[in-house]
Amino acid sequence: MQFSIDSNLNRIAEKVEAGDRLSFEEGLELYATSDLNALGKLADHVRRKKHGLTTFFNVNRHFNHTNICVADCKFCNFYRRSRDADAYTHSIEEGVEIARNAVSEGATELHIVGGLNTKLPFEYYTGLFSALKQNFPSLHVKALTMVELDFMARFYKMPDEELIEKLKAAGMDSCPGGGAEIFAEPTRSRICDHKCGGDRWLELAGKCHAAGVKTNATILYGHIESIEDRVDHLVKLREQQDKSGGFQCFIPLAFYPPDSALSSLPGPDGVASLKTIAISRLMLDNFDHIKAYWVMLGKHLAQVALHFGANDLDGTITDGGELTEAYSIENGEVKMTRQQLIALIENAGFEAVERDTVYNRVDRAIVS
Repeated sequence: MQFSIDSNLNRIAEKVEAGDRLSFEEGLELYATSDLNALGKLADHVRRKKHGLTTFFNVNRHFNHTNICVADCKFCNFYRRSRDADAYTHSIEEGVEIARNAVSEGATELHIVGGLNTKLPFEYYTGLFSALKQNFPSLHVKALTMVELDFMARFYKMPDEELIEKLKAAGMDSCPGGGAEIFAEPTRSRICDHKCGGDRWLELAGKCHAAGVKTNATILYGHIESIEDRVDHLVKLREQQDKSGGFQCFIPLAFYPPDSALSSLPGPDGVASLKTIAISRLMLDNFDHIKAYWVMLGKHLAQVALHFGANDLDGTITDGGELTEAYSIENGEVKMTRQQLIALIENAGFEAVERDTVYNRVDRAIVS
């Protein structure tokens, strides 16, 4: 695999080929390389060994139950205070109707995240999940980030394990990966000082995994973080996966500056995004799936990312919800049809495979 003008990359390629784990220092070397094509080829080599040409997508819908939040993360333009004119909280009945529309369009997953709202009783969440399961037993409820779980455990004065078990019993099937942002301090405190720390995020992920609740993991990149912060983030996720094994997918999220407190920043360029996708594939040797989240990358760069280690594009999203729209690089457009997603994948040279949330293949003859 002596294919690069970069001698460090050639040396790292030998370790990858041998199946050896890469170090923190080698993660920095991968970011430092100027041979983007060779880096992508190396990540693509690993991706194809794991998945061949298979690229996953799902038919899903995002539901943001409330935008009222006590936090004021510097990168966020979604949150509102309860006094704001455009603050909202959806009722349980509205949530059921949103799910009904999603199911009628073929969705197999409802992705539920929202603000940290002190006005909501714990029964709102258990009531919402129970109502969704009563009406749509086969709909997968992917809900609540580790940041939301941390807030709920503290606000409702409930032990972590009890909280997770009650939410699981009510109908929470898995958890999304949001809120990880960047683990390293002091960077994390500078962008989201009201959120739980990185160690706490990882601790809660481990407790979800111990309870049989699968989760995803994310990174928010392209703001004020350093390259060292990014690699540190990947190493900590890899260590947690070694311990608890419940992460399904890793999703690098490109920071979108407009209307945020960090709007003066440019955000990541295409090279930064492709490097982060590729390095995620190479560093996270114990993660099966790397997602190119087309909403924040853009459709065309997401296609290229499939050649840089990614094997998942997320989903149709159907109706993205206000949070997804706030972060969309596609001019607020967060909906694709199933056929459009298939075409996007196939035009990039891959095989499109519809999945459910836990990566079982979906047969459209069965799921309408």
